[in-house]
Amino acid sequence: MKDYDLIREHISEYFDVGGFQTTPEGSFFVINDYNYDKFSCLIKDLDVLGYIPFIGRYAGSYRIGIAERPEVGESRIHLNVILFIATIATTIFAGYTFAGHNLVDGIAFAFALLAILGIHETAHYYAARKHEVKSTLPYFIPAPTLIGTFGAVINVKSPIPDKNSLFDLGFSGPIAGILVAIPVLIIGIHLSKIVPIASQTVTLSNPPIISILIYLMLPPIPAGYALQIHPLVFAGWVGIIVTLLNLMPVAFLDGGHIVRSLFTEKIHRLISIIGTLVTLVLGWYPMAVLMMLILVLNKKHPGALDDVSKLTLWRKGMAVVMLIIFILCLSQAPTFL
Repeated sequence: MKDYDLIREHISEYFDVGGFQTTPEGSFFVINDYNYDKFSCLIKDLDVLGYIPFIGRYAGSYRIGIAERPEVGESRIHLNVILFIATIATTIFAGYTFAGHNLVDGIAFAFALLAILGIHETAHYYAARKHEVKSTLPYFIPAPTLIGTFGAVINVKSPIPDKNSLFDLGFSGPIAGILVAIPVLIIGIHLSKIVPIASQTVTLSNPPIISILIYLMLPPIPAGYALQIHPLVFAGWVGIIVTLLNLMPVAFLDGGHIVRSLFTEKIHRLISIIGTLVTLVLGWYPMAVLMMLILVLNKKHPGALDDVSKLTLWRKGMAVVMLIIFILCLSQAPTFL
């Protein structure tokens, strides 16, 4: 290992080093004790040298592996702006088409959808900043689809320090997005109309959360009639589906981060397989295929640098809340997708 003596010296400042092991998985230092604050200091010390330490349990003690810190390129904010402007145009056109060539409703659809997607990713961005994880601003992805976009993403550029940070990065986006999607749905349902089925209507596969809102807000729909949804309902529905797919407990999705912060890599992989099968059964085939590719290629979720740290009680409680939200968002893919 390059700089072995220097790295061992830094580790020895904080921990009792019991030896150095080389296995098929890689080389690592064996230590006999663990302290969260000391390991946090070690991360900062080795970062100056261009290295990243990561710690996990090992044969009744602990092991610290070392990786070279990858170079992080500069963010290209102009690209974020260009993609955002392009996505405004494509989502307005999608909303305009869905609303029967009504420009005002098309703009309302685009504004609501971009708000849901944007706040979802912005929450990830601020969670990353809170835990000193380097990331880009959200990238919106324009697309010639029914909704005018493939969504939005941020690019995380540095490792996640501990399990609490990992949980926060996974949890922040879905909870922020759904808190915007629900008011959008409420306004959209209020603006929707009950019309004879003979009229041109669009029927979505309603997840439980939307069915509950419709039940609470509208009188029973008589036989021969259907709900002609306002474009805002469609935008809110997309937001719920985005939350559902992101909360799938698979690989590097938001739900995968949450599960990895709670469990070991082996349990995370088992749950990832189950999540992929659920996605397939629900009919979200493109997403299921992507999940399968990740699993077949055997890309493991590395977890946090400190894989020994514990989640706070508050975060464990929020994990239960996210499970309830996941269940309320479950929905089969509609036939028009």
